[in-house]
Amino acid sequence: MKMVLWLLSVLAIFFLILLALLFIFQSRLVYFPSSDIEATPEDYGLEYEDVYFKTEDELFLHGWFIPADDTPRATLIFCHGNAGNISHRLESIEQFHSLGLNVFIFDYRGYGNSQGQPTEEGTYKDAQAAWNYLTGKKNISDDELIIFGRSLGGPVAAWLALNNQPRGLIIESSFTSLPELGSEIYPYLPVKYFLRIKYPTREYVRKVKVPVLIGHSIRDNLISFHHGKRLFDAAREPKYWLEMMGDHNIGFIETGDRYLKEINSFIEVINENR
Repeated sequence: MKMVLWLLSVLAIFFLILLALLFIFQSRLVYFPSSDIEATPEDYGLEYEDVYFKTEDELFLHGWFIPADDTPRATLIFCHGNAGNISHRLESIEQFHSLGLNVFIFDYRGYGNSQGQPTEEGTYKDAQAAWNYLTGKKNISDDELIIFGRSLGGPVAAWLALNNQPRGLIIESSFTSLPELGSEIYPYLPVKYFLRIKYPTREYVRKVKVPVLIGHSIRDNLISFHHGKRLFDAAREPKYWLEMMGDHNIGFIETGDRYLKEINSFIEVINENR
């Protein structure tokens, strides 16, 4: 009996240490930035502007502005996911450019050539700084902007749409909240009780008052399909659904022509209803 109690005590101490480490270092489980810019839009035959702009807390962020070939149908703000940097999104940039959009993609603090270290509040500030750059330095009006967020970029994009007035919002392959996702990935840990990084996407989406397109793959191997459906259910009308194919990282490719067709239809609808 003493041996059993001793083992239980050791396991309890180990478990508490594990929780403490996860609480302290949880940002390392959420953010996976890379500083290496591996390619540029020029490698895809696209003209672009190399941009540096400042956040409200005085950090310089890096981004690319890729202009449309002709008169732009809109300007898309691209909020990317939690790994890599803007140079790993060139396939998507090329796709959106093919739809006649200006594309502005930026790196959050700590990613690519952007200063600082990533935090939840920091990513919101970064997105707002990107918005301010376009509406200020580029003199683009609010209703000419579409906000796009993929994966971790989903809550960032939803927050930005909630606090501004874009033409539309697109969320792809994202989650309802980070605690809910974490509880599914680590069912044996009380994630909801110690995770201080929240990203409550569903709560933001529920309050957004502009047209929303939600996309998710039925084969997403990281963020289960039901997250996308719950985000769609939470969104206000007018809202639109895009059922994708492929795993988490290549759904926008594996879905094929239908991916661009559905996004193009969304752009047509929101342009007509301006």
